[in-house]
Amino acid sequence: MISDALLLGLGYNATLVTLGAMLLGMAAGVGGTFLFLRKRALVSDAVSHATLPGVGLAFIIMVALGGDGRSLVGLLLGGAVSAGIGLLCVSWLSTRTRLAEDAAIGAVLSVFFGFGIVILTVIQSMSAGRQAGLEGFLLGSTAGMLRTDAIVLAGSAALTLLLVLLLRRPLTLAAFDPEYASASGRNVTRIDLAMMGIVLAVTVVGLKIVGLILIVALLIIPPVTARFWTERTDHVVMIAGLAGGASGYVGAATSAALPNVPTGPIIVLASFALFALSLLFAPGRGVLSSFLRHRTFQKRVHLRQGLLALAQNQPIYEGLTMRLLKRAGLVLADGVPTDAGQARAAKAMLDEARWTIVRGDHSYEAAAVLYDGLTDLETLLTTDQLRDVDAQLARPQGVGA
Repeated sequence: MISDALLLGLGYNATLVTLGAMLLGMAAGVGGTFLFLRKRALVSDAVSHATLPGVGLAFIIMVALGGDGRSLVGLLLGGAVSAGIGLLCVSWLSTRTRLAEDAAIGAVLSVFFGFGIVILTVIQSMSAGRQAGLEGFLLGSTAGMLRTDAIVLAGSAALTLLLVLLLRRPLTLAAFDPEYASASGRNVTRIDLAMMGIVLAVTVVGLKIVGLILIVALLIIPPVTARFWTERTDHVVMIAGLAGGASGYVGAATSAALPNVPTGPIIVLASFALFALSLLFAPGRGVLSSFLRHRTFQKRVHLRQGLLALAQNQPIYEGLTMRLLKRAGLVLADGVPTDAGQARAAKAMLDEARWTIVRGDHSYEAAAVLYDGLTDLETLLTTDQLRDVDAQLARPQGVGA
């Protein structure tokens, strides 16, 4: 069943929802990247929670006007208006009062979400509200979604993704160097508002698919995942979009195959799986690569210390050091150095003496700052510079230049 869903074999509606979730995930990943780089990740949390009262009020208004209140377009518009008001409140509190942005976010988040819960409680007491299904906006639910609803979500997600791609250059500039962006004539305030508008659009479109509680995860986890793999902004944006799209696709397809499972948690778990894989196995920043680099450095230090001990005829008590020397063929089983070991030990002592001179001579300052006790000077100094250093080594102590 799940394999059929992943291959888009569960019908037209399920296919539309799955593709819409994939586009939403891509838009959230790309848009969330700029939020992450701007260090304003928590703003998305306030925006998402601020949608709840708007959804509830939109339902009540539509029922009061004679409808059944379940129009997805109406509910999303209500959520958008409420989220926009919440966003303005965060901006006003953080710029016009002494409250820090995180405090403003916490205040808006808690007040709007509490107000939304009160409205949902009122709706449950209404005769038209008992089967409203608004709880699906909390954790996401695509089961039983109508064809028109699926088309609205897929189209909105595609438009949101297009908007993010069109604005990526000014967003990148403002995220990394707002002072330069302002000096070059760009309105950083408007760029920030555009970024918040993208967050609002992603949040509103994702209400039915991911849910307002978990949409923040789809905005943040993909950029964090992408950051493990690259240092370049354009690559982070691309990888975050791919990670978000894959999470949305897998989560929505799985939810379509298992109708009783909320869509939002499955999408977030799929996103977390990609994050966990990146955390462990990314080549530059992953835990495994960091561990391997540490082990390699540790072995280099032990080998260097072992060679210096051999050169000074000192005993070696560290087991790892002795194992490394034996494995490299530098000492025999009884600890006696081989010819190669004696040559390497003499070279290690020469390097130490050379580094002592280099670190004490201001003319070699550029090389001295790279001292780590392991790097060969031949990789940092020219042949003529090495000859000068060796001449100082050969000079009798106390003889002037």
